[in-house]
Amino acid sequence: MSEALSMDGGAVPAATPNDTTGKKKTFTIGELAREFDITLRTLRFYEDKGLINPKRDGQNRMYNRRDRARLKLVLMGKKVGFSLNEICDMLDLYDLRDGQVVQLRVALNKFNQQIDVLKEQKSHIETAIDELSRTVEVVSGMLKEREAAEK
Repeated sequence: MSEALSMDGGAVPAATPNDTTGKKKTFTIGELAREFDITLRTLRFYEDKGLINPKRDGQNRMYNRRDRARLKLVLMGKKVGFSLNEICDMLDLYDLRDGQVVQLRVALNKFNQQIDVLKEQKSHIETAIDELSRTVEVVSGMLKEREAAEK
């Protein structure tokens, strides 16, 4: 989550691979789904959870730049392992309008905690890979012995 985002719908410095938005101010559900390579159902789910809040034009959902920025934060948060509840809590801080001090402190704390969680997971994965690799060597050796004995 090294990208800076403006929750007021302002500039989103780092573009996504499919970003063709330019200075566009509103987006349809299909446009956002294509841009972020997610399903319409995912967007509706995030709306149901209160993470994004599109306006309605009849049956059509119209997303603004703030919704797009929030969606981008949600997807980045999910990518690094935050739960939707944690993401929602962090997004809610942006509505405080306190000069961002509180939101930055909370976000920094949560980011550091998540880094610790990911490092621990990485350590467990590396241990599991090492153990599994040793097991593969043993089983491969046993298989070679048994195949040689059958000849």
